[in-house]
Amino acid sequence: MKIKTIIHEAEEGGFWAEVPSIPGCATQGETFDELMENIYEAVEACLSVDIEA
Repeated sequence: MKIKTIIHEAEEGGFWAEVPSIPGCATQGETFDELMENIYEAVEACLSVDIEA
């Protein structure tokens, strides 16, 4: 599955990313490699949340 992710450079150093198609799904990392690992974890966590109706 491909999910569009927007990556930003953080002012204080490192990076942060957001996933526009999943509201509230964002993460950060000190390095680009760390950010990439965190993006996969964040997307998995956001998609696995149970929503009570």
